[in-house]
Amino acid sequence: MCGINGLISLHEPAEAYRTQMEGMNQNLVHRGPNDGGLFIEGQVALGHRRLSIIDLSEAGHQPMLSHNGRYALVYNGEIYNFQELRDKLDYPFRSSTDTEVLLAAWQTWGPACVAHLNGMYAFAIWDREECELHLVRDRLGIKPLYYYQDEKHFIFSSEVRAILSTGLVPRRLNTTGLVDYLRYQCVHCPHSMVEGISMLPPASILRQKGDITTISNYWSWSPQTEAMDFSLETARKRVLEELLSAVERRLVADVPFGAFLSGGIDSSAIVALMSQITNKVSTFTVIFAEDDFNEAPYAEIIAKKFGTDHHEIHLSLQSFVELLPEALEQMDHPSGDGPNTYVVSKATHDAGITMALSGLGGDELFAGYSIFPQMVRLKKLAWMNMLPRMVRGMAGRLMTALRPSVSTEKIAAILRRQKVTPMAAYPLARQAFLESQIQKLLQGRELSSNRVEEILLGLQETTPITSLPLVSQISMAEYHTYMQNVLLRDTDQMSMAHSLEVRVPFLDHKLVELVLSMPDHLKHFNTPKSLLVDSLGDLLPREITHRRKMGFTLPFEHWMKHELKSFCEHRLQHLAERNEFDGDTIQTYWRDFLQGRATLSWARLWILVVLGHWLEQHGIQ
Repeated sequence: MCGINGLISLHEPAEAYRTQMEGMNQNLVHRGPNDGGLFIEGQVALGHRRLSIIDLSEAGHQPMLSHNGRYALVYNGEIYNFQELRDKLDYPFRSSTDTEVLLAAWQTWGPACVAHLNGMYAFAIWDREECELHLVRDRLGIKPLYYYQDEKHFIFSSEVRAILSTGLVPRRLNTTGLVDYLRYQCVHCPHSMVEGISMLPPASILRQKGDITTISNYWSWSPQTEAMDFSLETARKRVLEELLSAVERRLVADVPFGAFLSGGIDSSAIVALMSQITNKVSTFTVIFAEDDFNEAPYAEIIAKKFGTDHHEIHLSLQSFVELLPEALEQMDHPSGDGPNTYVVSKATHDAGITMALSGLGGDELFAGYSIFPQMVRLKKLAWMNMLPRMVRGMAGRLMTALRPSVSTEKIAAILRRQKVTPMAAYPLARQAFLESQIQKLLQGRELSSNRVEEILLGLQETTPITSLPLVSQISMAEYHTYMQNVLLRDTDQMSMAHSLEVRVPFLDHKLVELVLSMPDHLKHFNTPKSLLVDSLGDLLPREITHRRKMGFTLPFEHWMKHELKSFCEHRLQHLAERNEFDGDTIQTYWRDFLQGRATLSWARLWILVVLGHWLEQHGIQ
């Protein structure tokens, strides 16, 4: 895992920007503390910071040139099947790195090599012969890659703040990104919070030559038709095979590694499968002294069952809240989530671990969130579409008047839609602030179109999402919105803040293709994530598979009203003083929250606090 940077100067030698490139590299030292390098030639400059995971020798130094000297590569990520690819390539290898295998694959197959890759990656290839740049991002968007282009420069990096550090990009707020953030606590790809800085979409190749930039998609999910006809027994067998292979591929490393273990189904499944492959499994559990947040007994059950080298990292709620400001300082892009991952990653890194496996993606793939049964129930209420829209709207208003809450507000908004269907309801179910609240915050300005609705419409055009089983439709929606733009972005920025690589077996694209092809009746909701649990057989004990889903829920509401009150008020005041916002509305929302108004949850106010902090920290005008 690493950090990559680059700059193409369209009108003068790139050497003129050496200082900016050195600054970008310096801004990414946390992503790669082991080594750094620059390649500057003609109009191109490439920069790299290395976190050594495979082949720790100097042979893995980047930027790396191909054997024939034509290509220069900077690369962030891991190619899990690099050893298989190495055996297929006729190339004079000088290292044992997956980096050189990637370079050899590009030299052999060109851009078509991406079809052969299984991994998480974001990389840049400079073709010295054609004087063109290619940027590539992995299929599911695990590794980030941002870029900026104007009439003089093309700049890219693993992080937004590295691009801003060049001084070549105006620090202007992207109002489309702002509205998106207020709706969904994130800015959806390809936008960012900074005007002009874009995120390369997953499964994309960007080609830049001169002043011409094109982007093409190299993979889109296609159903495995045979999976539609699987018996339950066959489905379980195939899931276990693919998941075991996914875990095994992710255990190649030349550094100490382990696994996050919360005691939930997903992390326990990863540890159970790791133990089938190696007898050297280290596990890490964050333990809170307060019983309400202590999952230690469940993690200990798994650690004992599989004989792991178990580490309990003790933390008090007070120490957690003290780390929150530090976590926000490390946030490359604003997000309403993230500090939890920061704290766990810090503790794991401090224990001497450089790479860890995570259960992220299990809920999206195996229908672990409450939104899945909610959408299934909603489908059964299709009869409501026979009612006039006005009648449904009146019912919604009555509901919010009798029981005001965030959930009843959303239900009322769903009832007002043209059609009451799962795909129409999904964007509202995931929304933080609703439209009327955002308009008040932004002084009644006209709002940009809903990005999640646009994404779902795009999926219908490229992958006929409504032809899939309903549960798979929701999984697809989750993958392309909340998971990619909140969970994966947060996991990357918060783990890499501590030079910790996190690998996610549940996001192996072969496993994803398989499970999303399966019909809903194989994913019934009698027990949590039944298809996953049943596929594992007797690997997981009943105490784990049938316990109440706990999650990592902490007393943010209490903190924001007490320990973090002044911290929050300062950030909210910064927002209130900005031209984009209505200061009175922000102060009203804050007072309502402090007074316990049900429709102003802590999560809604927290995303404003994070936004105020990020805009002030980065001087965004």
